[in-house]
Amino acid sequence: MDSLQGKLLIAAPSLVDPNFRRAVVLIAQHSDDGAMGLVLNRPAETTVAEAVPPLAPLVEDDEVVWSGGPVEPAGVIVLAEYDAPAESEELVFGDVGFMPADADPLLVSVATRRARVFAGYAGWGAGQLEAELEEDSWYVETAAPEDVFNEADDLWSDVLERKGGPYRLLSKMPPNPSLN
Repeated sequence: MDSLQGKLLIAAPSLVDPNFRRAVVLIAQHSDDGAMGLVLNRPAETTVAEAVPPLAPLVEDDEVVWSGGPVEPAGVIVLAEYDAPAESEELVFGDVGFMPADADPLLVSVATRRARVFAGYAGWGAGQLEAELEEDSWYVETAAPEDVFNEADDLWSDVLERKGGPYRLLSKMPPNPSLN
């Protein structure tokens, strides 16, 4: 399988794991050894200034930390849109990449257009993501910077709508169809 780095995984309605139900995951790394991604649509209640004060200069005053996934939830990852992409630790797609761990947040804030702080990440072992794709647990879509830094209430529906075709109808599905 070709690398899915820079692609979005959109959880199929059949995926009921609470960590990934209606999730949109940006695949940041993908190789034969496995994959790593960030859940883009799980805002936490804690602000960046409260949780990780040194990173506060990177984001707006009231910006929250986002739950990137169930793996290492105490770990912090910063994804940013760089003016000079070579300043990132590693690019995920376009000019969106990881902030180097040893970077000065004040300097990074000047070199980026926007940033998002994640706690934890999603991870798959060798062959695990490929097996989930064969089970139709995920739909794949090309990522755009707006997906990463989205403020919309329902990124899952928005990305499915954009994907079009039969996914457009699926995008209208309520979170809990039994309450309809």
